[in-house]
Amino acid sequence: MTIYIAFLRGINVGGKNIIRMAKLRQMFEAIGLYEVQTYIQSGNVLFKSNETEKFLQNKIQHEIEAGFGFPVTVILRTHEELERIILNCPFSEDEITEAESFSETESLYVGLLTHNPLKEKINYLDAYVSESDEYRIADRDVFLLLRHSIRNSKLAYNLQKLDVPVTVRNWKTLSKLTSLAKAKEI
Repeated sequence: MTIYIAFLRGINVGGKNIIRMAKLRQMFEAIGLYEVQTYIQSGNVLFKSNETEKFLQNKIQHEIEAGFGFPVTVILRTHEELERIILNCPFSEDEITEAESFSETESLYVGLLTHNPLKEKINYLDAYVSESDEYRIADRDVFLLLRHSIRNSKLAYNLQKLDVPVTVRNWKTLSKLTSLAKAKEI
């Protein structure tokens, strides 16, 4: 069985699209997914399945809308894909340390996309690169190095210009999810 991590976009943020994690786990189990586990309230769900990514994405999105009454974009990664993200960070330790020295919050984030963006769309992001904000794209993942808060980042805000559904997670969350997924290998 494949270990997947589902990243739900825009739930439990600002008092909108509220989903309790216990109810979310129940929904995942009800549709036949195994060893379902949630991590923090922002919509990260680990599970096992033999189904394909596309099938699972459509099924989960449909069930969330049917069960909770609002649409949610679901982006999936396998455990192996998540490990590759962690192992292949395009920013050096020195760059990350330097960025963190400017910020009281996280500096390293990854925008997880449903599919690869078109080259001409990627070029739109270049207008938002600054001394504070940099990005690197690897397939369907956008690595963001932000020297100030993500809340004030024009680069992070304009990821939508890629014209691909995206959700963003900080490096600590992705690292923890990788560890939790590894524990499911046993």
